[in-house]
Amino acid sequence: MKAVIDTNVLLVADLRHGDVAMECVLTCIEHLQNLREQGKVVIDDDYRILREYQRNIDSRRGKNMGAAFLKWLQQNQANQAHVERVHITETAPDSFAEFPDPGLQPVFDPPDRKFVAVANAHPDKPPIWQATDCKWLDWWIGLHRYGIQVNFLCPVDIRRFYHAKFPDREIPTLP
Repeated sequence: MKAVIDTNVLLVADLRHGDVAMECVLTCIEHLQNLREQGKVVIDDDYRILREYQRNIDSRRGKNMGAAFLKWLQQNQANQAHVERVHITETAPDSFAEFPDPGLQPVFDPPDRKFVAVANAHPDKPPIWQATDCKWLDWWIGLHRYGIQVNFLCPVDIRRFYHAKFPDREIPTLP
């Protein structure tokens, strides 16, 4: 099992997202534990993803699973048994040559584009784990056309967030 992990998965596992159900927290914790024990995290070779994690979670002070996972990742970032790094080419700030759909890239939140570029640059196209960023509900179908899978770990919460953010829109289907 390999995965590209959106930062919000670590934040939920670290109990830093107060609006989610406990089921979502437990799901994120379980996924991170399973990946740590029997999988591989996929990040970029310039550590953009790792730096984003570090900006959002303090692995030295935190005692919850998000901080523990980050600490483990920092200790294992060069261990190919646990972490795979891929090269992505930044063509402009937060824009990447490896982003599969040039028409979709501009509608993505700039900080989220690196996750897609990393998944697409990896030969196995590992899934992207998403917990709470409801805008991904609008994007997953376009990514799926290019072989990129988005795993929504918290489907109930993400639908609720989508409805709150876009009350006049129909909630998109999940994969």
